[in-house]
Amino acid sequence: MQGVEREAINPRGVPNTLQYGFSQAVMVKGGYRVHLSGQVGVDAHECLVGPDLEGQTFAALDNIESILGTLGGDLSHVVMLRIYIAEPARYDQEGVVQALRSRFPKSPPASSWVIVSGLSEPEWLIEIEAEAVLPELP
Repeated sequence: MQGVEREAINPRGVPNTLQYGFSQAVMVKGGYRVHLSGQVGVDAHECLVGPDLEGQTFAALDNIESILGTLGGDLSHVVMLRIYIAEPARYDQEGVVQALRSRFPKSPPASSWVIVSGLSEPEWLIEIEAEAVLPELP
């Protein structure tokens, strides 16, 4: 990330969230911020990728990666995730952990996880908002 300094913060004395695929905080200097709308587990044709939380999580992250790619970025530029999990999937969160650990193996973004009664469509189990910091434009 030319022009951007990014540091994941995971101090002693607070829970070790790295095991769940996210950092306690991310400090960023330089670049420009991009706020992404919530992404769900659908493909480019708006078809649900499957009924399970893990698959929908990977698809939502794929969508985030695709959007960032059009801006010259990738998942390494993500500094914050807001994850909304529908009540029916409350106890399937291990799939979210696996997806995050897979996609953010080093210096993962900070995140908040919220259980909600439901999303816009009843079959949607997760929605992920992202904030990214991309390098300054030349």
